[in-house]
Amino acid sequence: MSDSQQYLTVSALTQYLKRKFEVDPYLGKVFLTGEISNYRPRPNTHQYFSLKDDHAKISAIMFKSAFAKVKFRPEEGMKVLVVGRIGLYEPSGSYQIYVERMEPDGVGALYQAYEQLKKKLAAEGLFNAPKKPLPRFPKRIAVVTSRSGAVIRDIITTARRRFPIAQIVLFPAQVQGDAAAPEIARQIERANAANNFDTLIIGRGGGSIEDLWPFNEEVVARAIAASQLPVISSVGHETDTTIADLVADVRAATPTAAAELAVPVYNDVLLQLRQDQTRVLNAFQNLVQRDRQHLNKLSTSYVFTQPNRLYEGYLQKLDFLNERLKQAGQANVNQVEQQYQRLAQRLVQRTPIHQVNQAQTQLTNLTQRLQRSTQLVMQRKRQQLAQTVQSLDLLSPLKIMGRGYAFVTADEQVVHTVKQLKPQQAVAVHFADGTAQAQITSTEEIDNG
Repeated sequence: MSDSQQYLTVSALTQYLKRKFEVDPYLGKVFLTGEISNYRPRPNTHQYFSLKDDHAKISAIMFKSAFAKVKFRPEEGMKVLVVGRIGLYEPSGSYQIYVERMEPDGVGALYQAYEQLKKKLAAEGLFNAPKKPLPRFPKRIAVVTSRSGAVIRDIITTARRRFPIAQIVLFPAQVQGDAAAPEIARQIERANAANNFDTLIIGRGGGSIEDLWPFNEEVVARAIAASQLPVISSVGHETDTTIADLVADVRAATPTAAAELAVPVYNDVLLQLRQDQTRVLNAFQNLVQRDRQHLNKLSTSYVFTQPNRLYEGYLQKLDFLNERLKQAGQANVNQVEQQYQRLAQRLVQRTPIHQVNQAQTQLTNLTQRLQRSTQLVMQRKRQQLAQTVQSLDLLSPLKIMGRGYAFVTADEQVVHTVKQLKPQQAVAVHFADGTAQAQITSTEEIDNG
């Protein structure tokens, strides 16, 4: 054998080593812990990264089918627990671990995924978005849950008991398993697309975090956030909190509580309506009573019962003006007489004829002025008196009766309403120019209501 026959090719050695890795029973299933390194997320394909500790590092690959089952989002530096097999990659001659399962070290994978999605959606503001109010009197309620579970039965029973006029429509969906989340999201979208519902309830009964996991999926959370219908979430028990509960407009502890939140109590609504009706009727009656009292008060006013009081004030004013007129006239006369006396005295004191004539002329002029002034004053006062009398005459009930109106008296009392008259009763009808006697044959009241 020549020396050249003692050398192996690189391929031969690599194939030998690969075979050793494949048949080694300790490398077929390895449980490994370490920190993720050199991780660059690659959507919808295989994932390549490394696992390391303080003293060593190993390359890792996780195929697409295995990575799709990971419930959390791997991150650089995250410490994880992986299960896989060790193999040799011939082109590079390096060994690596083919990861089949992976979960965070120290924290469950589902809990880790829950916290990551919760943090992501909170940063986007989905939890703090304005909550849509629930309609007070819903006509149609959509329910997304399992067809065979107790949730739909509890909701229907509670809704029929509290508010039987509401219609419950089931949108059946799986509420557990890998296919549940997309189906729940699709049924939420269907209920919104129908455009004839008032409220949407989603939920299922209690269970483990794995059982409730479809309601922690991002696709369900975004379907709830995009819903135009107000959403009531009832997932698990009161102590369970899912992403769906945080995004929904209202969270209910149980399906029964969800139905109680969605509909009012029918009898309470009827009682409230009756109370409102009673309050409206009482308020209306109070208004009518107040207006009737106001009308009665106006009917008994002195304008109708004692019309002569309308012009009593004018008569008093007329007397006052007459008195003032007399006083003014007398004052003028007194003033002229005093002036005349002074002139007469001056005349006596002065004897020359021309002074006498001049004084006589002046006296004549003053007398004429006095007469004219007195006449003007008397004429003006008479005109004021005539205008005042004319104004009073226009307001006089006799003037109104002159246009064809009359009033009726019975037993010398003015009749104000037909209720004061009785058949066969004798009455007097007063006209402007006299009185006529009459007898009541019948009465008829006019309904002004």
